[in-house]
This record gives sequence, C-alpha cells and structure tokens, in this order.
Amino acid sequence: MKKIFFVLALLSNLINAQYVYDFLRFDLNPRAAAVAGSFVANNDDPNVIFYNPAGINFLEGQPISFSFTKHLLDVNYVGLSSFKEFESIGKFGAAIQYLNYGSFKKTDQYGKILGDFSAGDLALTVGYGNELDKNFYYGANVKFIYSKIDEVSSTAAAIDLGLQLFVPDSKWNFGFSVLNIGSQISSYYSLKEDLPLEIKLGFTKQLENLPLKIFWSFNKLNEKQNTFFKRFTQITFGGEFKLGQSLKLRFGYDTEKRKELRLNSSAGLAGFNLGVGFIVKSYNIDYSFSSFGFIGSVHRFGISTNL
Repeated sequence: MKKIFFVLALLSNLINAQYVYDFLRFDLNPRAAAVAGSFVANNDDPNVIFYNPAGINFLEGQPISFSFTKHLLDVNYVGLSSFKEFESIGKFGAAIQYLNYGSFKKTDQYGKILGDFSAGDLALTVGYGNELDKNFYYGANVKFIYSKIDEVSSTAAAIDLGLQLFVPDSKWNFGFSVLNIGSQISSYYSLKEDLPLEIKLGFTKQLENLPLKIFWSFNKLNEKQNTFFKRFTQITFGGEFKLGQSLKLRFGYDTEKRKELRLNSSAGLAGFNLGVGFIVKSYNIDYSFSSFGFIGSVHRFGISTNL
C-alpha cells in the first residue's frame, strides 16, 4: 500500500511540474533537511551551494561535507560538497549529487519478464562567489546534469544565481536565488523538457538572547498563481537550538508537503522535520528525519569537517 501511495504522489508531482531532473529539488544534507530546506539565506555550511551559491562567500578554511539519504523504497541519494578560497580571485565551491532509484523488472507488452534495469541521476556543480559591496555578496553555479533510465539517457546544462545581504549588527542574513536556469542538451527521446526552475527568497536570524537560529524561505516564487500574494504561500521554516558547544537540535516545517501529502482529512506528520547535530573531535555529525505522512519517512546522515 505504501508503494502505491508513493508512486501516486510521485506521478502527481511530475504531472504538475512538467519538467525533468526533479531530484535537483530534493533536500540532501541532513542539516538543511531538518530545517525543511530553508537554506537560501544560510552562510555557514558548504551545502548552501545547493540553495544559493552566494552563501559560500562566508565560509572559511576548506570545509567538506558528505551526505547520505535513505529515501522511500529503494531510493538512495548521496552528495559531496566542498569549498576553497583563492586569494585575489574569489571563493569556489564544488558539489556532486547522485540519486539511485534501485532496480526494476523489465517486461514486454505481454508482461513477460526480460530482466532487470536500473535508473539514476547525477549532477556536477562548480560555484563561484565574491563581494559585490560591503556585506553584499553574489554567487553563481554551473551545472552538468546526467540522467539514465535503462538504456535511455539525457543530459542538460544549467546555472544558478544568488545574492546575500548580511546585517552583522543584528545578525540578519537575507538571501535570494534563481536555480536551474538552463535546458536539456540531449533528451530521452525527441521531446525536450524543461528543467525545474525555481526562485527562492528568505532569511536567517540569530536571536540575541537565545541560542536559536531561525530559518525562513519562500519557495517556487516563479510558479503561476491566481494572485500575486499566493506566490508566497509555499513556505518552509525551521530553527536550530545550540545546546552547549557540541550539540544542536533542529526542527522544520514544509507547508507544501503538508498540503500535497494529505489523504482525505489527515496528513499525519507530513511536512514535519527533526534533526540533531553533534561534534566529535573535528567532525560534525548530523542526522535528520522527514515525514511523508502515511507514505513513510526519509532518513538522512551526514558528516563534515574542515580540512
């Protein structure tokens, strides 16, 4: 039954979206996922490259992060992100995303089993960031995307653009990004499809007298709505509590997932996310739990350090 619900939800999403490479929108890193993907204005994690390349301007040293997601059914998702600064040139980031959908039975039109086949997606990203003005930063990514289903494959190229404004006195950070601007180089068959273009706008705020950081993001601002203000209804938000020097607790909420995964009058815990992060020597270890309601849940694990 869970498989049926998952397939229906996935098909519904693809039909409404009408684009390929939807894996580019999946939250990969456990810290980002724990705050429901509200990372467009974050500036202290190399995984910000997936949400806003301008965020890499605030990173120091040479951080590197590895993430693994145990998705629904047999879907597994891994990612690697890193950053390095080159004096007088700027700051560079790099990332890899790989999604494996598992194996499937291959049949002919009569249902005769012909064997097995697999499917997977891959994205390679290189980002650059620099200062535009005092406390005002920009960034850009270049992406190469590859997807394969059995013997059929497709490729694409895309760019991401981002801005961030930091207000150091009050510890506000504002972010804006446009993701996945591009097109297919080669399609699965003759029809070329659109990439999942997305515009994000959000902020983070470190509270003054409480060890709590707030994350907020307006998502999919480019999608058509009946009125202008309805463009701002796809919201994610979350918080990160710092308990001592080595432990952080996180939570997040996704209004869109809550709505889309509702069955009849109930959505269960769909849209809710929880996470924890702790430091062991020089390593940051993170875990997050994301509920898909009655369909199931997603678990993410990550480890990061500064080389």
